[in-house]
Amino acid sequence: MFICHNRRCYASAEDDHEDRLLINSKMEEQAINILLVEDDSVDVMNVQRAFKKNDISHPLHVAFNGVEALHMLRGTHGKPKLSPLPRIILLDINMPKMNGIEFLREIRKDEELKSISVFVMTTSNDEQDKMEAYNLNVAGYILKPLSFDKFVHAVSILKDYWKLCEQPENQTAVHLKQDDNRFFQ
Repeated sequence: MFICHNRRCYASAEDDHEDRLLINSKMEEQAINILLVEDDSVDVMNVQRAFKKNDISHPLHVAFNGVEALHMLRGTHGKPKLSPLPRIILLDINMPKMNGIEFLREIRKDEELKSISVFVMTTSNDEQDKMEAYNLNVAGYILKPLSFDKFVHAVSILKDYWKLCEQPENQTAVHLKQDDNRFFQ
């Protein structure tokens, strides 16, 4: 059995195969938008290839920096708003205009965007970057492997993670529920 809390999944001692199959079938039924925020076109192609090798057919939207990603998420500066909002963002740290940490700060302040699961996928092994990212509630910090085969494997692990974690059907309902809780405290 897998238990997910705050966008992190944990395996219990009792691994229930039927629960896994049910979760996998639910994830495959629902197409979810995924946003890749990456400035390197070769890395974008590698993510696209890794998705294809792992049979991930969810729509993958690409922004080449944090500013462009915010415009896509908010529907500003002539960019159409992604609808539905992505449930998952794959984020590089080192980018022009707005780096990954600055982008994380922005979305965590935004009521509509703050609950999106963000996975950092970067070449930055800097401890300060890791600490800042986790302090901004990322679901994971993944160092980009140098070989494509290792990258495909890393994406397959992400795919398994996404399949295991239950997401609310409607992100707006999450915000309303969180707001309603303050009245019952």
